[in-house]
Amino acid sequence: MKAIYARVSTEESAQKGYSIAHQIEEAKKKAKTDDVMIYTDEGFSGEFLERPGLERLRNDIRNGMIDTVIVYDPDRLARNLMHQLLLDDEFRKYNVELLFVNGEYANTPEGKLFFSMRGAISEFEKAKIRERTMAGRKRKAKEGKVVKNDRIYGYDYDKQTGQLKINESEAEIVRFIFDSFVQERFKGVNGIALHLTERKIPTKTGKTVWHRQVVRQILMNETYAGRKPQNKWNTEGMLANKYRNEKIPMRLRSKDEWIYVDVPAIVSEEQFQQAQMLLEQARRRYTKATKRQYLLSGLLRCTCGNTMTGRLMKNWGKYHREYTDRKNTAGAKHRGCGMAVRADEIEQEVWNYLLDLFNHPERIQEFQPAADVENSFEKKELERLEKEIDRARKGRKRLLSLVTMSDDDELDLEEVKEEIRNLQQREKELIEQYNQLEQKLKEMQESKPNEHILQEAIDFFLNHKEELDFEIKQTLIRKVVKEIRVIDKENIEIHLF
Repeated sequence: MKAIYARVSTEESAQKGYSIAHQIEEAKKKAKTDDVMIYTDEGFSGEFLERPGLERLRNDIRNGMIDTVIVYDPDRLARNLMHQLLLDDEFRKYNVELLFVNGEYANTPEGKLFFSMRGAISEFEKAKIRERTMAGRKRKAKEGKVVKNDRIYGYDYDKQTGQLKINESEAEIVRFIFDSFVQERFKGVNGIALHLTERKIPTKTGKTVWHRQVVRQILMNETYAGRKPQNKWNTEGMLANKYRNEKIPMRLRSKDEWIYVDVPAIVSEEQFQQAQMLLEQARRRYTKATKRQYLLSGLLRCTCGNTMTGRLMKNWGKYHREYTDRKNTAGAKHRGCGMAVRADEIEQEVWNYLLDLFNHPERIQEFQPAADVENSFEKKELERLEKEIDRARKGRKRLLSLVTMSDDDELDLEEVKEEIRNLQQREKELIEQYNQLEQKLKEMQESKPNEHILQEAIDFFLNHKEELDFEIKQTLIRKVVKEIRVIDKENIEIHLF
């Protein structure tokens, strides 16, 4: 939620025209919305931080209700430069962005001083905190303590003693995962994930969907064998990633820097090592069993929105390849509508289409079908997202009204504020999805074949005309085809770059 802070003292209102109404009006223009929370201090000096409106703003920021604060000018926030720095640093700790209506502030001498001092102080403080924190964590780890609650499934963390304790109900599932994998009761990691999902076993976060990657991480975690590695990852510089264009990745430290702590074992060392051996072999075993070549892999999409992947099917005793939109992984957002097409037929149709295109490049406009935007999955998804965004926005406004109009005794304010934060986060995620989908729809509408890309593909085709094996065909197709929409078993749309 965006917030506006406005302040004026009596003499300033008369002499400079810094009226509360004017500040709010200009700040709303900066926010580009009227859906804001407003905090004001009228008749209070900017020399001190003890102001009722400012204190309410700081409290709501600490409760996670605000993500952006807009102020008309820095001296409306505070007269003292150090106070401005203090507030800015406090806001940033809660991931709140501070904006000024006076957009050129950063280019003024005061603004340059403010931002340079903020940066210098912030870097110094972070370096000192990091140094003290790392030293403290290493000392505790060497003392045999678990220094951080990683929320490992199967354990509870005792903050007072710095030890892990077995959570028996979760540990039972961990043992089931190891036993099932080692004894091959299910088809690989995904089979275990599907079984746990079907049984609605809760994860550590309380969800009932188990992704195969979560099961794999449990099988690879040596903590379950009784030894927890610490000081394993180097996260230096990652804290400021949200402000960088190029993100600093988390890096694995050299193994001789790891510090191991003994913890209660859930599985035996022998079973853990057996699971590691099977994990190494699993990719080869399952890949070998299902190894087939699919020319259009990664390019097919069903009209229901799901991508289509290749699989081998048996029909009347004979095997054939096909593409299907069915998703059998645990946690798949869309299971698919069941569309399936014969791989040989659709691959031949696409290849004939491209051969015709390569032989008649002057007719390129005929080869690019007009996108059926109105009946597309993207259009229907946009309409659904609009309703979801509106529902989240209305729910948040109702709760805000409830907080404003009710006394503290009438309801649990913390519970209401938590729900507001959840709705705010939900709305933000939905808007991001909407914007991405809207951009994709716009690209579909404006999509025109790129003649430069086509000419490159034709040249490549002519140079390899006598050696058209699977790899060369796939390379050619990927050069010019952006996506293939499967309308039904008889009709497809091929969209070019």
